[in-house]
Amino acid sequence: MYDVKSRKAEEFISDEEIRETLAYADANRENAELIDSILAKAGERKGLSHREASVLLACELPDKLEKIYALAEQIKKDYYGNRIVLFAPLYLSNYCVNSCVYCPYHLKNRHIARKKLTQEEIVREVTALQDMGHKRLAIEAGEDPVRNPIEYILESIDTIYGIRHKNGAIRRVNVNIAATTVENYRRLREAGIGTYILFQETYHRKSYEKLHPAGPKHDYAYHTEAMDRAMEGGIDDVGLGVLFGLELYRYEFAGLLMHAEHLEAVHGVGPHTISVPRVKHADDIDPSSFDNGISDDTFAKICALIRISVPYTGMIISTRESREVRERVLPLGVSQISGASKTSVGGYADPGAAEEVTSAQFDVSDQRTLDEVVNWLIKLGYIPSFCTACYREGRTGDRFMELCKNMQISNCCHPNALMTLKEYLEDYAGPETKQAGMELIERELGQIPNPKVRQTTYEYIHDIAEGKRDFRF
Repeated sequence: MYDVKSRKAEEFISDEEIRETLAYADANRENAELIDSILAKAGERKGLSHREASVLLACELPDKLEKIYALAEQIKKDYYGNRIVLFAPLYLSNYCVNSCVYCPYHLKNRHIARKKLTQEEIVREVTALQDMGHKRLAIEAGEDPVRNPIEYILESIDTIYGIRHKNGAIRRVNVNIAATTVENYRRLREAGIGTYILFQETYHRKSYEKLHPAGPKHDYAYHTEAMDRAMEGGIDDVGLGVLFGLELYRYEFAGLLMHAEHLEAVHGVGPHTISVPRVKHADDIDPSSFDNGISDDTFAKICALIRISVPYTGMIISTRESREVRERVLPLGVSQISGASKTSVGGYADPGAAEEVTSAQFDVSDQRTLDEVVNWLIKLGYIPSFCTACYREGRTGDRFMELCKNMQISNCCHPNALMTLKEYLEDYAGPETKQAGMELIERELGQIPNPKVRQTTYEYIHDIAEGKRDFRF
């Protein structure tokens, strides 16, 4: 039985409902009248149901596809403007007791180099990230209750927040660790995390259990219900995601939107972010061994449809994807990207050593430096943003969503992005990036509609040039 408000995974992610949805989408994939009505609803910026969005995903009519992409671009501009938030993953440990068949950290992989960072090593890693200019991290760790207990994660978060190096500071730590208890989520919230991120991998229960043959992650219900426990523990910013390529993409797409609808229905707050990773090559993982890989065209279509279906959510594209793919989907809805990522444990402070002894979770497709990524974004007309103000000003959960759904978030995000970009330009940028960035800031200052905010932003940017830091609205 499908029940969007149920707290049971098999009821809010109903296999029967997904199959009926896909059949409905197939039956209406060329129903121009219905498709136009769905697009008209999307144009009202109220989002789409999983069934409506699935019809658009099934549709291949060229004129309707053009409208989907155009609408996605406009909604992205309306909600997030031309800002792109930058972050980096930090892998703390690749010890893991699970047997996930798509991940090289699986327990049976005997030749991957296993490593867990000490607190001193974390200081070196974070210092290296600060020297690049990063302000926001997403910490990652394999699931191992003995080697990576919650106490280790909490101690690591405390260490990260305590590191000050020149003008560097990590202002927000997001967390991507295994599903856990309400009490542990409460402890993570008290530690001051930003978003709690957990990829579902696949919403198809039988496939999920086959892909996770052993270990605590085998429990589909416990994993799928993790976001409810996180919100019960006080974490009101959560991030969803599936690993496209493991199961049929139309099934995953419907399940992903159903999960977003469930969070909104039960907690009044949908996902803060949605990630769309694809299976990539890794140490002993060959993506071609999975039968459900998707093309770049399908990937772009999924990104566009997530944007018009869940207009308020942040969308994340990592360095799993190439420069070319990331450039293609940026205007279609993406609001956050990683830069200069290392997916190995200890890969930032000593990248040469990390490459000699493989400990990476997946191969990075976009291997540019952070400065190259910033320069690229500027040339494309985007504002590279290192902003963490909403977290630190308490604009999370329903407070953030209220602003975002009313398309008012840009009133603070736009000037905050400019100020954090100015910090980056002063402290870390190469000459070419600095010049291009200063020209961008000069242009964008004039786009701030509120005269008082515009004047204050101008003054803060002047103060940053004089050596002051960390202004925010």
